[in-house]
Parts: sequence; structure tokens; C-alpha cells
Amino acid sequence: MLGNCGVKVTQRMKEAIWKGGKKDRRLYQKVRAERQRLIRGKYDRLVPCMDERGRRLWAGSEAIGFGRGGIRAVAEALGMNKRTVMEGRRELEGKKGAATPVVARRQRHPGAGRKEKAKQEPKLVKAIEVIVDPATRGDPMSPLKWTSKSLAKISDELKQQGFQASAPTISKILHKDLKYNRQGLMKTKEGKQHPDRNAQFEYLNWQCKDFQQRGQPVISVDAKKKEKVGDFKNGGRQWQPQGKAEPVRSHDFEDQELGHSILYGVLDTGRNKGWMSVGVDHDTAEFAVSSIRNWWTRMGKSVYPQARELLITADAGGSNSYRIRLWKRELQKFADETGLTLPICHFPPGTSKWNKIEHRMSCHITANWRGRPLSSLAVIVNLIASTTTRTGLTIQADLDLGTYEKGIRVSKDEMARLQLKPADFHGEWNYTITSRNPAVT
Repeated sequence: MLGNCGVKVTQRMKEAIWKGGKKDRRLYQKVRAERQRLIRGKYDRLVPCMDERGRRLWAGSEAIGFGRGGIRAVAEALGMNKRTVMEGRRELEGKKGAATPVVARRQRHPGAGRKEKAKQEPKLVKAIEVIVDPATRGDPMSPLKWTSKSLAKISDELKQQGFQASAPTISKILHKDLKYNRQGLMKTKEGKQHPDRNAQFEYLNWQCKDFQQRGQPVISVDAKKKEKVGDFKNGGRQWQPQGKAEPVRSHDFEDQELGHSILYGVLDTGRNKGWMSVGVDHDTAEFAVSSIRNWWTRMGKSVYPQARELLITADAGGSNSYRIRLWKRELQKFADETGLTLPICHFPPGTSKWNKIEHRMSCHITANWRGRPLSSLAVIVNLIASTTTRTGLTIQADLDLGTYEKGIRVSKDEMARLQLKPADFHGEWNYTITSRNPAVT
């Protein structure tokens, strides 16, 4: 019967019970009696702590919780006048005609209790402010010059100055009186900015919108950082049975047999589909263009069968830098092979974090393999390929076991033979490479 005691019995339920016969009526009476017994038990435990008004309000609260017929049931359980229970309910509900409205009451009079440490010792606040003031850091007169501002060290320094303050007290003063809180460093300073930085972003955005409206593909490309292959510690955590963390090497020296992996990604920004080439040699411009070629062969060509142009957005540095001749020569080869016209737009220097592939693909790969050792190239490929997001991102990945020589020089004569046309606006960042073999489709 205890299981039924918390059930609120409505009038409709009562009518159904009474129509159901004597057995149901007896059940209802037993439930009602049990609920009254529980109310009486709670009242007996609390009544020594309550005054007359408190008892009235408590009874009214129980009557509200009981539901229909609650006033009578509570009055019977407590041996209290029904009018008293009714008045307590009216006060709680704030109805017109209640004797006194229910308002929050203080346990102490205003100003009672022990004064705060900051009010007892006004000089303590000033002493703490001098210690933690950022302007005093490194100053020869600073008490904590170039040291961690932990609460324990601040407390020790205050003791040397004749103050007694615990860590919780110092924390309260820092938050409430000095308006301090714990903060990390914020990456906002970007150094020297190019005067046409914003204009380049606007030009790049206009190009992307124009291509997507015409149904032509737009890709964002970039190289991810190299990853050592082997049972090395990888940042982050994942769920494991308690006390059974996977053991990895204590040192991060590269395994000469397993080597490292070089990751170069291609993101189809319009479809939110990505490609990642996992190389094993060097991160060169030749490897970068090979990754774009792999994307086109394995993914892009089937999705864009009518494409005649391919807009490539890339960083200003790295293997796809606008300064690297090999990058442009390899793109020319790719254009000749496919017959595609390749407009290239580079982000302004120092703005690589605005590249869409950074925050729409690469970061999710890192999150997907956090806390897992990249023990083999196959594991790396599988973890990349299993990366998905709620926005629909899917990635294909494959090994690129080719060799890519470093230090390849491209002569001026080779550059002169390229079908490269700089744009009117910042031709060094924006240029178009057309196929020298237009018969290829």
C-alpha cells in the first residue's frame, strides 16, 4: 500500500473507484488512511520546531499536495480545525482575504552575524590587490614576481606582511571585492596585418559563392600536422574500464621502422565531404597536388561530371604556398590531365585558422582519435574514415605510399610555359591555371 500513497487521487478517479464496487472502495479508504498516517508522522516530527503560524502553513501545504478533499483529510489526520487548514492554504496561494501573505523572513536582523574579513581589515584587500596586480608582475618590488599566483602562495605572502587570511577568504575577496577570476591566455594578437586582408576575404567569399551558384566545385585544402606512428601517447581521454588505461611508451622518440604519417586534406565545402591522403614520405607541393588529384579521381569526378572549373582555396604558406613554384607546376600538370580550369585563392598571410578545412574537418579528426595510440598506418586511416559529425561530415581516407623528393627546383623557363594568369586583384594570391590540353575532358 505504501506504493500508492504518493498518488494524487482526483475526483474523477474517486468516482470511478466508487462505481467499481466495494473492493475498490475499500482500497481507496486504505490508501487514504495510509496517506493520513504519513502526514501525521511528519507533523509530529516537525511540530516542536514550528510556531502557530508555521503549523498552519505546513498543514495548508499538505492539503494542496493531497489534492481534492485535502483540507478535510489533513484536518482529520492532525486533529486540526478545517478553518485553520483552509486559512493556511489561502495564505500560501496568496488569495484575497488571507490573514497575512507569506513572505520570506530573515533568520537574523540586518547587520547581524560576524563581519566579513574584508570589512574587519580593509588593508587586507589592498594588500591582496598589490600582490595579484598584473602591472606588478616582473617588477623588482612585486612580492610574487614571476611566480604562480596560487591562493596558498598569496596566503604565505600575506602572513609575512602580518595578515591572517585563509585560501577560501582570499578567493572570496578576489571574486567579490576585486572582481578577479581565473583566466587563461587568449590568442587574439595576430601581429602585423596586411592592409588588404579584409578585401582578400571579401574577394575569396565572392568567388566561392559565384562558383557554388553555378554548380562548380569549391574545395578547401591544407596539411594537418605530422603524426608519429606507434604506441605513443595521444592527447585527450576516452572511456576505459577503471584502472585499465592502455599502456603506451614513456618517451616520444620516433620509431625508425614505423616512421610518421603526413596528412593532407581536401574538403568539398559545398557538400561537406572530405578526403585525407595519408603519406609516409615528405610534405611537399607535389604531395599536396597528388592529394587533390586523388580527391578528384575518387570523389569529385563522379559528383561533378559536368564540372569545367575547380576553385581551390588554400593557406598562404606550407606546401601549398603561393610562393612555391613547384605547387603551380604540379597544378598545371593536374589541369592538363583533367582539362579543368583551376582558379586558386590563397588566404592572406597569418590567417590559416580561417581556412574552412581547419574548423570543419581537421579538428573533428583530432577529436575522434583523442586518447588512442596511432599504432599503425591502418589505424590512422580507419580512425580518419570513421570521423563524422552531426552536420553530416563524412571523410574518405587512403594511404599514399609514393615518394616525394624534397628540394625540387623549377626554372624560370618552366614557369614561363605555365598557363597561369594572375587576377587583377592581388595576382600573387589569386590566379588561374588553365589546361594546355583543352581536348581532355
